[in-house]
Amino acid sequence: MGKKLVICESPGKIKKIQSYLGKDYIVKASVGHIRELKKGKEGIDKKNDFEPAYQISADKKDVVKELKDLAKKCDEVILAGDYDLEGEAISWHVAEVLSLNLKKTKRIIFKEITEKAIKEAINNPTILNMNMVNAQQARRVLDRLVGFDLSPLLWKKIKLGLSAGRVQSVALRILVEREKEHKSFDSTSDYKVVAI
Repeated sequence: MGKKLVICESPGKIKKIQSYLGKDYIVKASVGHIRELKKGKEGIDKKNDFEPAYQISADKKDVVKELKDLAKKCDEVILAGDYDLEGEAISWHVAEVLSLNLKKTKRIIFKEITEKAIKEAINNPTILNMNMVNAQQARRVLDRLVGFDLSPLLWKKIKLGLSAGRVQSVALRILVEREKEHKSFDSTSDYKVVAI
């Protein structure tokens, strides 16, 4: 039986996870996100349902090369990103870069790094949660479309270095637009007369 490659996010988790899984497994880390949206207008195709376009981050090229080389040598790749939107997205990006079959690639989830939690996750794998991946991508696209454009305005009007935040900027914009609608609304009185 060949080795199985487990890919987590943090290099700090490798040693513990490796000790719990044993010699049949190789544990490596993606060291966080391995891809980012392309710069400028190339990052999001507004004419094609806001389709994001990704590229491998410059500082992750060596990590990606190592993961690809190991994936070729192993019988199986298991995704072990953190259990949150970012972790699910990181696992998806790894799967995409390694050309893994999303329906067949195992995804393990653990909320603590203990022997019991790791072995339970290995024995009860799932697949990527594409709803979580899509939610993270939507947030990232909103960041680019609204948040990134709003930050320079804050620097100019309020204070240099302020960040418009992630989707808080979008939520704030929606609130402001609704408030404008409320202020521009003209109320009128209507009466209904019923007589016998």
